[in-house]
Amino acid sequence: MNLESPKVIVEKSSEYLFNELSEVKNYEKLMPDNIAKFEVLGDDIFNFGLAGMPEIKLRLKEGTPYSKVVLVAASDKLPFSLNASITEVTPNSCEVKLDFEGEFNPMMAMMIKGPITKFIETLVSNMHKL
Repeated sequence: MNLESPKVIVEKSSEYLFNELSEVKNYEKLMPDNIAKFEVLGDDIFNFGLAGMPEIKLRLKEGTPYSKVVLVAASDKLPFSLNASITEVTPNSCEVKLDFEGEFNPMMAMMIKGPITKFIETLVSNMHKL
């Protein structure tokens, strides 16, 4: 299952946004209002929970300086990745888009498509908070 967020323009440099997204503690600023839990577990891993949803652990897997940050699920139960693609527009602004890629059975995919789509749209629309 592949889902894409809309692209948004952030009035920050691509270098600044890349550095912010490479720090797991900063993801708390991007979370939706209905966040029930956010906990940094290490330099590259955090745990979060939204109201009515199971908690999810995400690990910072890799980054390509100033253009891409990849987070992956720290559990094999729901294998997925969340990729942030950053494109410089001007020296002081960039465009960012989130891609969610996961391998789920058709029933699970049908159940989570709506909530995940809304979640990544919220994350990307909160990028200006970094």
